[in-house]
Amino acid sequence: MTRLLKKREMEYPISQERLYYRIGEVSRITGIKPHVLRYWESEFRVIKPHKGGSLQRLYRRKDLDLILKIRKLLYEEGFTISGAKKKIRDFERAENSRVNLRLVEKRSRGIDHELLLAVQEELKGIRRMLE
Repeated sequence: MTRLLKKREMEYPISQERLYYRIGEVSRITGIKPHVLRYWESEFRVIKPHKGGSLQRLYRRKDLDLILKIRKLLYEEGFTISGAKKKIRDFERAENSRVNLRLVEKRSRGIDHELLLAVQEELKGIRRMLE
């Protein structure tokens, strides 16, 4: 599946199947110059391009999405670098909370709560007998 990103009336395809993008491709897709992308890597620790044997930066889809989010925060919404960093941290915390909640819900589906209550009552009875 391919999504199109419009920039100055040009369309750049963003393929869902591609694993990595080079810095020049990311620059063309996002409209952010390579030196700015390298600067953002130092400022936003969440952007972590893979550097293969050729030492070329290879950005994943996740990195590309983050760069687009940062570009929006800085250029469209008027955030400062520090404000955008805070906003990105907040996004990450919210995402981590959603993931943790999904894990708890998934684990709790398999538990029979009535059985747990019965076991708890039985353990309380044994505890009283031992005291």
